[in-house]
Amino acid sequence: MLSERGTDPRRSILASVKRPSRYTGGEWGSGPVKSSDSDLVRVCYAFPDVYEVGMSYVGYQILYGLTKSLPYADAERVYTPWPDMEEALRSSGTKLWALESRRPVSDFDVLAVTLQYELSYTNILTILDLADIPFRSENRGEGDPIVIAGGPGALAPEPMAPFIDAFCVGDGEVLVPEVLSTIHGLKGKSRTEIITALSKIQGVYVPLMKQDKPVRRRIVEDLDSAFYNTEMIVPNTGIVHDRIAVQVFKGCTRGCRFCQAGMIDRPVRERSAASVANQIEKLLENTGWEEVGLLSLATCDWSQMGEILKRFEPMLKNNQIKLSLPSLRVDAFSVNLAAELESIRKGGLTFAPEAGTQRLRNVINKGVSNEDIESALEATFSHGWDRVKLYFMMGLPTEKDEDLAGIHEICNMAVSIAKKHKRRGDINVSLAGFVPKAHTPFQWEPQLDRFTMKERGRWVKNNIKNRKVTLSYHEPEQTYIEGVFARGDSKLADAIEEAWKRGERFDGWSEFFNFERWMEVFNDLGIDPDTYACRGRAQDETLPWDHIDSGVSKFYLIKERQKALGNELTPDCREGCNFCGWQGRTAVEGCSNG
Repeated sequence: MLSERGTDPRRSILASVKRPSRYTGGEWGSGPVKSSDSDLVRVCYAFPDVYEVGMSYVGYQILYGLTKSLPYADAERVYTPWPDMEEALRSSGTKLWALESRRPVSDFDVLAVTLQYELSYTNILTILDLADIPFRSENRGEGDPIVIAGGPGALAPEPMAPFIDAFCVGDGEVLVPEVLSTIHGLKGKSRTEIITALSKIQGVYVPLMKQDKPVRRRIVEDLDSAFYNTEMIVPNTGIVHDRIAVQVFKGCTRGCRFCQAGMIDRPVRERSAASVANQIEKLLENTGWEEVGLLSLATCDWSQMGEILKRFEPMLKNNQIKLSLPSLRVDAFSVNLAAELESIRKGGLTFAPEAGTQRLRNVINKGVSNEDIESALEATFSHGWDRVKLYFMMGLPTEKDEDLAGIHEICNMAVSIAKKHKRRGDINVSLAGFVPKAHTPFQWEPQLDRFTMKERGRWVKNNIKNRKVTLSYHEPEQTYIEGVFARGDSKLADAIEEAWKRGERFDGWSEFFNFERWMEVFNDLGIDPDTYACRGRAQDETLPWDHIDSGVSKFYLIKERQKALGNELTPDCREGCNFCGWQGRTAVEGCSNG
């Protein structure tokens, strides 16, 4: 806790900012700080966004609990301070502190950050600067923490490489114990010795060290035997996803060609119904939350769903517990499944057709037919829902005018079906610009330039004629900057640092994002951002992320790209192995021998 009133300058800092609960810690479930034993590896998990966003990320809850379970390590947390807090820290000369012990972040052995989103990269520099840690790995000394990064951005790491000592490529449940054990065994040794040792761990990429072989992604093969939370930190303030979160499986079998997560999280590994049930029961008992989210890339594909519903239905009804499904397939089965969960009837259902025509959905391997969409909408409104949210993308490879017009046709069909079932039929459409991502079949494709993207977004919006349909679309400028860094190299680190120095913060927040400033930075540094975002790549071109082995072979990605251009679907790999590269490389059922 903070010291007595009047003796700790942090009290006046907290009194001067909005939502001081973001920085006080002390939440239920955060756990006591272990003793001051210098032999412990002390890890500060840093999330590069505001508290409300970071506390909603289940990955850090898992790694926090895992680290605390290790006898040789302890975990604390920090989140990017909101601009008012950043200003207060700077004006008072106070270092950024961790929530649990209020220890300065610079005093930890390890600072671990997650790379979830390209537009959060400047926030990592804010954390480093407020903690008084040098930005560049090459400039850090013996007293500075080892800065480690994980998450999807670790598979395309080069734009952030100069700032990171070691990238963990793959599942933290496997890598964190091995990395922290290595650091623990080298306590008292030099920084160079520690980083050199980390570079020898499979799945760890150290930019300052030459590593002769590609860095191969590490995975948890058996989720039931892996660490999982039976306690979670319950926030003292409202957060984005205020609920228990239980991961029911990793990976996805559907193979959407635009989806980086679906490619890099392979193969599918399911948690058993017994394991999930045990976790849910303990989390409900230990947290007091009244909502449980079953998380995965495609929760309705979980083979144990029926068993869980049968087991928990009485308890859910008797205790007013809400069970939520964050993602629904576009089919009647998913809607019927959702209908069994009466507690979510008050809201709406969300579907992601992604494209307006069957042709373009085949290109991206979405595997959703017009009949599937119609049957899902029929089931939705016949079961009594009034609202539907539909996700689409624009700028997908081979997109034509009729594909955008198809969005209107689907919306009109939804309104018509709602009217038939005498439902209100509010249709909310979200339209996002497509960003080609590393390790996907579309990693060679050009991104649509921002002018054309804005023009297409306006066309779709202006041609919605039914007042029951509302549309929002992401700002093309933000999508453009995301695309620059999604396929960037280490030269872009200079741009990240310079943009930060000129004031860029919270680029994922429209109220803070400054596109003109980014373009000025690129211009002043002699960087052409179009080269990164809007340029198509040759298939034989060496790509900045080729030294990272996601497990999916480049041969497979090229084959999938060719099938996309031929409007050819690839079946769900539950129906049979598609030989993506994982076959024979893992003991996971279905991938062990192809």
